[in-house]
Amino acid sequence: MSDTPIRLPDAVTVEAVLAGLDPASAGQDLAPALSDAFPGFAFSTAAVDDFYWRDARTVLAADGARLGDHRAWVERELAAHDGDLAAFWNRYRDSGLCFTEWRGTAAFGFAPTGPGVADFVQLSFGREIEVLAGPVVDPSYRPWSADDLLEPSWVQREPVTDAPVLAGPVFRLQRRSGLIHMRSFLATRQRLEREEREVRRPELEARATQEVGRDYMKETPFLKLNPEWFDLVPREVRMFQDWQRSSASAQRIFEHWAFDIKDYQEQGRRKLSFIPRPLKMPAERLLGEEGGSIHRLMERIEAVDAEAGLSFAWFFLMTHGHWVDPDIGHAIADGLRAGRVRLLDRDARVLLDWTDNRYIF
Repeated sequence: MSDTPIRLPDAVTVEAVLAGLDPASAGQDLAPALSDAFPGFAFSTAAVDDFYWRDARTVLAADGARLGDHRAWVERELAAHDGDLAAFWNRYRDSGLCFTEWRGTAAFGFAPTGPGVADFVQLSFGREIEVLAGPVVDPSYRPWSADDLLEPSWVQREPVTDAPVLAGPVFRLQRRSGLIHMRSFLATRQRLEREEREVRRPELEARATQEVGRDYMKETPFLKLNPEWFDLVPREVRMFQDWQRSSASAQRIFEHWAFDIKDYQEQGRRKLSFIPRPLKMPAERLLGEEGGSIHRLMERIEAVDAEAGLSFAWFFLMTHGHWVDPDIGHAIADGLRAGRVRLLDRDARVLLDWTDNRYIF
């Protein structure tokens, strides 16, 4: 065994790796380059169909010369026309000046750090190209405000476009939560939830629920009715716990899911969450059918698992809240309780616990 200490991934080195990629082969080179930069870590990468565009535009002259940042150029030229929008529009509607725009989709990198379900590093990127978006003004309609010029809406923005590509693809590490260790993330998410609930303890200790009958009225303390209120497990943590408890744990969670991290401040408190993103979309949604056969439902969830190449995949697609209707889970749970269908014991326990305390992303 080598005595060389393992170097943990860090954002500065990751950004240096990204800057050194050749755009012509960036997609193929990304995982090997990250693995080379951090010996001891075996990175894999995956893309997610999550199209976006950035407010990072450049004005381009007809001869291809770059005239600078789009916003700064518009503000400068508008000031030169004394803020006269009509004069600005007449000056540039046939000028041949265009603007470029960076557009992209989400991409993720993963590297295991241990055997546990949450023992991995996740990197969150944007995979971006710079395109020739369109003219600097809408040639057909005069702008009514400066915002019409600064936020151009007259160009088509679609994942598949005929717009000429000027640069890229390049990868950009997200500014916030671009690099996380999932086990640490989940621990922090649990801690923040607990702290936020503790702040409300005095209020909840003083709260009571009124129960009124024909001949009586009584009050029951809120915390007596909700003794586990301070021990709530966030849905992000529950998803990983359910994966570990279920037959899905035979495979690594990051081979099937990426996690869109949200990390922000609200009213002076840090908020932390994620939205899970399936790395392989099912061919079609699995929706509940009025009066449908429970045995037909079982055939359909087995087909979902086979398509995903993962046992119990349908359950996690259901908690995602889009690909599998939650009514499917409740129908199968009812079938389990009635002894009409069967799941693996560990999967049955997870599903029944979910129906008792449901979570959806």
